[in-house]
Amino acid sequence: MPQDHRTITVSLSADPYPILIGEGLLGRLGSFLVERGFQSGTRVLVVTNPEVQGFHGAEALTGLESSGFVVRTLVLEAGEERKTPATVAAIHDAAFAHRLERSSLIVALGGGVVGDMAGFAAATWLRGIAVVQVPTTLLAMVDAAIGGKTGVNHPGGKNLIGAFHQPKLVLIDPQVLVTLPEREFRAGMAEVIKYAVIGDEQLFNDLEQAAERDPQGGLASREAIGPELLQRLLERSAAAKARVVAADEREGGLRAILNYGHTLGHAVENLSGYGTWLHGEAVGLGMVAAGDIAVAMGLWGQADQDRQRRLVAAAGLPMGWPALDPEAVLTSLQADKKVRQGKVRFVLPTGVGSVAIRDDVDPATIRAALAVAASNVVVR
Repeated sequence: MPQDHRTITVSLSADPYPILIGEGLLGRLGSFLVERGFQSGTRVLVVTNPEVQGFHGAEALTGLESSGFVVRTLVLEAGEERKTPATVAAIHDAAFAHRLERSSLIVALGGGVVGDMAGFAAATWLRGIAVVQVPTTLLAMVDAAIGGKTGVNHPGGKNLIGAFHQPKLVLIDPQVLVTLPEREFRAGMAEVIKYAVIGDEQLFNDLEQAAERDPQGGLASREAIGPELLQRLLERSAAAKARVVAADEREGGLRAILNYGHTLGHAVENLSGYGTWLHGEAVGLGMVAAGDIAVAMGLWGQADQDRQRRLVAAAGLPMGWPALDPEAVLTSLQADKKVRQGKVRFVLPTGVGSVAIRDDVDPATIRAALAVAASNVVVR
């Protein structure tokens, strides 16, 4: 088979797996699974949503069946508000109906919500069967599909119910982004910017230069970025996540840096009602607020914060903190998964390309940062 794609390995000691990135890979999903050791006749449950099924379901099905897999497709409504145990139970019901065995697998064909729920269902069906992630949104390609975090939301907080369950393969086909709404693309750019801030200064510079070359389009669409930079963003983001996951599979330490922008972002999602803000939009708001906290604590300078804010704005992401009660935000933070001994741990930037994990952020500093973020002043 021609090597017309990039392979990035998540180097876990127990069960390493590849991330394949290249145009036109979706229709060859079955052949890649055969290469990974799955046999013809294996039962496969494809979990997807109506939009993705309409655009890409037939191609995925043909690619699987042409390699001899016995496939059934489950189409679920998959907004963030439906990321619940009840939806996972529907996947379990489909697994039972399709008679999935321990040698079977679940394919998650969709964005982060589909990937999280299908992954969690795989982790809990027959005490764990294989899952393959085929992300169809930018956010899932650069973040959610990689690393084995699966789960669903609880009324008290985001992703409080879940399990670590690594995929056997992640297949990324940039061509599927042609059908992705621009708002979803912009949300994915928040995660790309996250990688740049936490550990890739060159990526940050590349994003800045791309935004400066096209002040009108910025980084807000697939067309504005172009295929060459898009491929580079996918590869660098996937490689960054793979490195961190390989070093800290279950978030014992280093992996927490991937939560940059997420602590406050999850509070936005929870308090606004799931589905009001896209996950990436909330993360963008959280990164800007975290940057303001870092300035107040003397961890990085205002010039670096201004650069971050310009980049977030260039991606077309919301800049103004929503009208949320600051005290409700502080209360919501206590339900965050990263709380240790009652202390909220923040990932805060110390420079472009470096961050620190701090549990000594004063509530007054958080309130002040939220007030700054709510002012919606974009530095140009």
